[in-house]
Amino acid sequence: MCELNNHPLIIAYKEANRFGRSMGMEFSILEPGKVIYELTVTHEHLATPYAGHGGVIAAFSDALLGVGALSAVCSDHKVVATLDLKISFLEPIFPGDTLKGISVSLKTGNRILFMEGEIRNQNDVLIARCSGTFNAYPAERAGY
Repeated sequence: MCELNNHPLIIAYKEANRFGRSMGMEFSILEPGKVIYELTVTHEHLATPYAGHGGVIAAFSDALLGVGALSAVCSDHKVVATLDLKISFLEPIFPGDTLKGISVSLKTGNRILFMEGEIRNQNDVLIARCSGTFNAYPAERAGY
């Protein structure tokens, strides 16, 4: 396991991220700029009697890419904000699905980071691809 999982800023982020906890999302940093995220789809995530809401995938994608970006800059005591997010929805999600997302940093600058990710279910079916641009800024400005 990457030592960044125990970085004080990452621990503080996990404690402050009420939204991620309410969605049931959990992550692990594999290396700076590379993160794995997991979520089990529940009935609370549904948009129809059978299928999950696209907003679940959107929130999951933003979290996946955002924490990947955060892991690339937290050692500089910076956090990130989403500037842009693109998602290609490829397959539906259903209750009981276990989603696993992996994000990687394409380019990390002093302020701007470019991230890419994909989300698969427990059967290794590609559910979505996503990409995003993030702004890095001093953690103090976000209350850390």
